[in-house]
Amino acid sequence: MLMDDHLRRMAEEFGDKTAFTVIDVGSITFAEWDGAANAMARAMLAGGLPPGGRVGIHLPPENALRWLISYAAAHRAGGVAVPMNPRLAPTEVGHVLAHSGASVVVAAGDLVGQDLKVAGDGVLMVVDAGVSGTEPSAAGHGVRVVGWDDITAGERGALSVPHDENDLADILYTSGTTGRPKGVAVRHSNASMIGDIAPSWSGEGWLHASPLFTFAGIALVYTPMKLGLQVLYLPKFDATRWLEVVEAEHPTAAFLVPAMAHLLLDHPRFNEVDLTSIGMCSIGSAPLAPYVVERLQEKMPDAMVSNNYGMTEAGSAYCIMPQGEAVKRPGSVGQIAPPAIVAIVDEQGNPVPADEVGEVRMQMPGKQREYFGDPEATAETWKDGWLVTGDLGKLDTDGYLYIVGRSKDVIIRGGNNVHATDVEHVLVQHEAVAEVAVVGAPHPVLGEDVVAFVVRHPGADVDGDTLRVFALEQLADYKVPRQYLFVDELPRNATGKVIKPELRARLAAAN
Repeated sequence: MLMDDHLRRMAEEFGDKTAFTVIDVGSITFAEWDGAANAMARAMLAGGLPPGGRVGIHLPPENALRWLISYAAAHRAGGVAVPMNPRLAPTEVGHVLAHSGASVVVAAGDLVGQDLKVAGDGVLMVVDAGVSGTEPSAAGHGVRVVGWDDITAGERGALSVPHDENDLADILYTSGTTGRPKGVAVRHSNASMIGDIAPSWSGEGWLHASPLFTFAGIALVYTPMKLGLQVLYLPKFDATRWLEVVEAEHPTAAFLVPAMAHLLLDHPRFNEVDLTSIGMCSIGSAPLAPYVVERLQEKMPDAMVSNNYGMTEAGSAYCIMPQGEAVKRPGSVGQIAPPAIVAIVDEQGNPVPADEVGEVRMQMPGKQREYFGDPEATAETWKDGWLVTGDLGKLDTDGYLYIVGRSKDVIIRGGNNVHATDVEHVLVQHEAVAEVAVVGAPHPVLGEDVVAFVVRHPGADVDGDTLRVFALEQLADYKVPRQYLFVDELPRNATGKVIKPELRARLAAAN
């Protein structure tokens, strides 16, 4: 099944139903979405988009409806969507466009001029998707610039361009917490977490706030409609607005990243808002302190609340948590969903016993992904059919997976291994601590020492000595940080993950 097939079927059977609502911006029906994608696909083909041509989508989050149309249009034209982070620097944009070989770029606002400046010879067309519908910007380098109204004004009837399930569908550039982002090649055959399914419609809501260009955001495009749900999308997460939307719309499902979950728990209205309409609350992108899952479960007693695990490179390999199990198994991210397989191995690649920490490797038989145009990186990341995740974890005797951190986040202090997430999960439970990130710092005697970057709650007053005493009550002494640096915020990438290399760089600069 091709990625955009289900949209076509939903437009045929439930065309007048609202498919996607951008909170405080607007909404779109399935028929409008499908028709505009057909018109845009025809216009891109007429403008020179070759078979399998790449379409860069470089739009700010408030342009989510036009983002959706552009994404579907790329597939409808037999092309490849290249979602792009609107916060990238111009040099990074130039790298993505050149590396992907983009022929068309869809942009808005200041991003139009920026993309024109860095567009290489391969870019034939830039679509100005500005919400205001202003006149197209002046072209540069001979690139044709087309306005949104022009490119979506044509024939909206069904369009069929030959392509099959083995063709590229997307190139997703990773968030890049450790270096230059790599492009993950996604094919129609390994794109969907839910396969071919009969169209259905309940009208219930799926509340989401992650950027569409991320792995979590991409899943939002076609997955909710397969479950018969409409999307309620917050283009920028705000805890107050999120709670208001739940009160007004009573969504059935919600997705959060850990940073969002912490902001909700700290909100003064969290305890009074009724969250019982939510039957599935998935939290992803980073490890989460068990107490956060427990508090959310208390507010959603009938919901499946879980800290799920997945990654762009793994594709449709992900974990699921049966209802109620998250609280019974603190720290677990669930069981791997068949047909995917997970294994925990030692440094030599040999399986380790249950409950022993090792490196997490994953396999999706027949649906392995690769890095686009980078065979060396592919060979380093996929070995003998297994995805080398770089994460450390363990499996219990029932097959539940626990993620304890990244392999690079293991701090070796005086010969003892310290997993940063273990320390973070303890410190964040202090009433004065809003967020914390733990890293290793060079030490002349111990090799490495443990350092905590701490964000305090507004108005809270706590010092390092107090936090050290607090941590000693729950952790072995060698795990407890001796240095505490208080900061206003932690550096994060677009998916909400803390950029620890930046914190290590701050330490190095200070010393």
